[in-house]
Amino acid sequence: MTAPSPSPSRDGVKSPALEPRYWEKKSLLEMSTEEWEALCDGCGRCCLNKLEDWDTGEIYFTNVACTLFDGETCRCGDYENRFETVPDCVKLKPQDMDAYPWLPPSCAYRRIHEGKALLPWHPLLSESTDTVHAAGASVRGRILSEDGIAAEDFELHLVDWVNAMPR
Repeated sequence: MTAPSPSPSRDGVKSPALEPRYWEKKSLLEMSTEEWEALCDGCGRCCLNKLEDWDTGEIYFTNVACTLFDGETCRCGDYENRFETVPDCVKLKPQDMDAYPWLPPSCAYRRIHEGKALLPWHPLLSESTDTVHAAGASVRGRILSEDGIAAEDFELHLVDWVNAMPR
């Protein structure tokens, strides 16, 4: 039996041991909070502001990130208290995965929900939080902060790379 190894956590620091390849053995609903959180690859794509066409329901991504988003680490700058600053921040829940069709195709939550494997650059496989950036999966270097940008101007910042698969 293989001993559990430390895994990258939401803040990039190694978390206590998780069972190896637990995501292949458990459904999203069966995962502990720690396991669920460790699935986040730190790409930051879900933290970009999105616009919805009210007529078609289609979702469009912008390159404008949440005010709390740290563009260098690609993590929330105040994850534990984010709802106090950003009340409409979406808290992903395993039981609501069908409500998030906008999650990019590379997203580990979406991939596991759809019965797909994690991508090779995922930190749980590579044991490094840098691989998501090296693979071009993260938003690092491609975004603006919403601070100073009026919501009505978000449509000037539409991008199509968010739903493209990284290399």
